[in-house]
Amino acid sequence: MRTTTPPGGVSATPPSGVRRIRLPQKLRNTELWLLIVACMINAAAIVLVQLGAMGGIDTQLVLLGVGLSVLAFGMHIAMRFVARDADPFLLPIATVLNGLGIAMIYRIDIANAESGWESASVRQIVWSAIAIIAGIVTIVLLRNHRVLFRYTYLSGLIAIVLLLLPLVPGLGHREGGAQVWISIGIATFQPGEIAKIALAVFFAGYLVRNRDSLSMVGRKFLGMQFPRARDLGPLLVVWALSMAVIVFQRDLGTALLYFGLFLVMLYVATSRLSWVVLGLGLFIGGALVASQTLDYVGNRFANWLDPFNPERFDQEFGGSYQVVQGLFGLANGGLIGTGWGQGRPDITPVPQSDYIIASLGEELGLAGVFAILALYVLFVARGFRIGFAGQDDFGKLLGVGLAFVIALQVFIVVGGVTRVIPLTGLTTPFLAAGGSSLVAHWIIVALLLRLSDTVRNHPRLVIDG
Repeated sequence: MRTTTPPGGVSATPPSGVRRIRLPQKLRNTELWLLIVACMINAAAIVLVQLGAMGGIDTQLVLLGVGLSVLAFGMHIAMRFVARDADPFLLPIATVLNGLGIAMIYRIDIANAESGWESASVRQIVWSAIAIIAGIVTIVLLRNHRVLFRYTYLSGLIAIVLLLLPLVPGLGHREGGAQVWISIGIATFQPGEIAKIALAVFFAGYLVRNRDSLSMVGRKFLGMQFPRARDLGPLLVVWALSMAVIVFQRDLGTALLYFGLFLVMLYVATSRLSWVVLGLGLFIGGALVASQTLDYVGNRFANWLDPFNPERFDQEFGGSYQVVQGLFGLANGGLIGTGWGQGRPDITPVPQSDYIIASLGEELGLAGVFAILALYVLFVARGFRIGFAGQDDFGKLLGVGLAFVIALQVFIVVGGVTRVIPLTGLTTPFLAAGGSSLVAHWIIVALLLRLSDTVRNHPRLVIDG
């Protein structure tokens, strides 16, 4: 027997004569044990940092870390009541990545002789607590992800407003050359981090509603069916939005993130590889034009192609000093690293945010970086699995989009640090210092957990008798 699917891809209630089959609920117990291991790893990392850098143990930060672990277990307990069948791997992975980031930031605080409540590590712990609480609130209040489908266009409007906030005089704040921050009292916030979640909801809802027209094909070229010219409007609009981010906010990485998100969700919705080819051509062409006309984009390309040129290395602003120092730090780490607290990650500019991967690579080595990347791969793989297992089209696109945001952001950051692509200045999810990034990514964790619970709770249909 089959269920019917109404417009929007939302499954209907199963008909009479059908009963639900529930699998044994062992997922939360698996999550509990993994969460215990994650918290033990985090505690060990902080203690090893203190022993390696100071030769003793400071109980203040350890106790703050314990408080953060309590919040993580609080999210686990909340899921036992409201999302009993959610994926058991996402929360432990996010917890251990968050904890390793705090340990590395604390290590850099020690090198810079910063301590107390004004240090970056304590601020990161506070923001982590706020972020986990935001995740708990999300998963408790959002009992069904399909509710978001009703707010498709409202989500798009919210995303646009958030993107425009940094350009408002008196509110916007320029940092590191990019105009992507807003100042609220003594704190700064990056609204674009929340905007990417709103954009994922908007793209998913829009593509579900307009998938049929976007799937129409025009002429065949090089073995691929390309879309009709009249259907190129959405792709061109998102491309223009991405170029505007580069021009007005001076942020190449965010532009690539937004455009890549739309492109992948468009491909999943239509199964047309031609959209990817057209999108990549548009973005690469726009980036090349920007590199020739905008100095800050041109500097990033020059630093990528020729970082060891003495003229570029010694350049006071926009030079390659940061890129080269990060590469030297990674090289100094070797295969197994110098050990927690034994390296010099503080030599590289902004080692706690843009270059936290280089900092971790120096003290944990290639093996440690591979382990961290493996955690990201597992996180993204689980997210894709949740998306593709979805019973409704909206949930499928939303799950894939949220998982891809994490994957693409990690690729952009790690690729920039290792010179695979030009450096863009995005934050590494869960690891890097930054409150807005932490809040956004813990909300993504909560949304993926809610999606996975919905997928597992979808009834299997069996005829009674």
